[in-house]
Amino acid sequence: MMAKTRVPRIAVLGAGPIGLEAALYARHLGWPVTVFEKGQPGEYVRQWGHVRLFSPFGMNTTVLGQNAIRANNAKHEFPADNECITGKEHVAAYLQPLAESPLLRDCLRTETRVVHVGRRGHLKNDLPPGDPKRSKSPFRLLLVHNNKEEEAEADVVLDCTGVYGQHRWLGDGGIPALGEIACESSIAYGLEDILGKRRQDFAGKNILIVGTGYSAATAVCQLADLATEATDTWIVWLSSRDGTQPIKRIHNDPLKERDRLATRANNLATRGEGNVEFHNHTVIDRIERVNNGKAFAIATRCRGETKTWHVDHIIANVGYLPDTSLYRELQVHECYATEGPIQLAASLLRHGGGDCLQIPASGIDTLRNPEPNFFILGAKSYGRNSNFLLRNGFEQIREVFAFLKNDSGLNLYRG
Repeated sequence: MMAKTRVPRIAVLGAGPIGLEAALYARHLGWPVTVFEKGQPGEYVRQWGHVRLFSPFGMNTTVLGQNAIRANNAKHEFPADNECITGKEHVAAYLQPLAESPLLRDCLRTETRVVHVGRRGHLKNDLPPGDPKRSKSPFRLLLVHNNKEEEAEADVVLDCTGVYGQHRWLGDGGIPALGEIACESSIAYGLEDILGKRRQDFAGKNILIVGTGYSAATAVCQLADLATEATDTWIVWLSSRDGTQPIKRIHNDPLKERDRLATRANNLATRGEGNVEFHNHTVIDRIERVNNGKAFAIATRCRGETKTWHVDHIIANVGYLPDTSLYRELQVHECYATEGPIQLAASLLRHGGGDCLQIPASGIDTLRNPEPNFFILGAKSYGRNSNFLLRNGFEQIREVFAFLKNDSGLNLYRG
């Protein structure tokens, strides 16, 4: 009897924008897929949902996704392709309806955290990298659901868990400042809803912001808006860089919302408007709770001199990290600098310093790992590189499934 090819069992880790699209692609092919999500669909997008995206709606969706939503509800209305909407609006208009579509709703396992991924019968150091024998054993996933451990198997694993859940640290050299670990639960490392549910927390207070990216710029601009009403609000903005303008603008930036934000944030930093004082070339040495735990004392080296600020709140918009512990027992070749897959990191390095809109598709070879049939997709594939766009992730999905459809190396057969 001739061997009959068996379609692979797909496990998608994370039900964010990339995880949902990956699962949809698998379902479109008729392949069995399960999506494991530790929260709800679009969990991280919901957390920063008050923020408006730079990229327009048309760049953040696919035809396949829109068709799946319309098939379930022909009257569903989408925002205009050129409209820049908030994260919450994107969840409501696209991610949640997609998760509820007939193609996906039965394959989603929410409130289920993937703790570890391994290869059944093999340790990390068993067999040389790339040995096809490893692909003959399924992946073993350790899960936690309702505080109980479970396990699952898959032939292909797509890690789409993102990076937003793992913040970087404030101290010199990228490790915690003295006292930071003890204060971690009281420091805001994400995108705070300053003009919404956190308004009363920040109004009339002294706030320290650290960072030189668009997240920090967003927080500074929102706090400056708050300061026009609550005039006692004061913002201290710190950067470890030397530049007098904290946000690097892109010449003739096609994303107008991004350029508008960068321009305003730089003006606030350099002109002293909006109750904002900006200090570059500043390193944080120590963080202490003072005033019976109601405030912070921040000891720094500011342009070579010691300086201490006393503030009510700290917003640490210093970036995020991929959680590589998830696949520690797999043979994943990581970049020593970004912690993303090495081949993709090398490809991105060739475009270093350029606009994220100019980064082309990298090809399947940059997405493959020594571990057969394990792929890191989405923002996590970029590691510490923040130039990821959703449309880059959509292209990664297409490349991976084109490879899987044609790859005899899956070694998935049954009689």
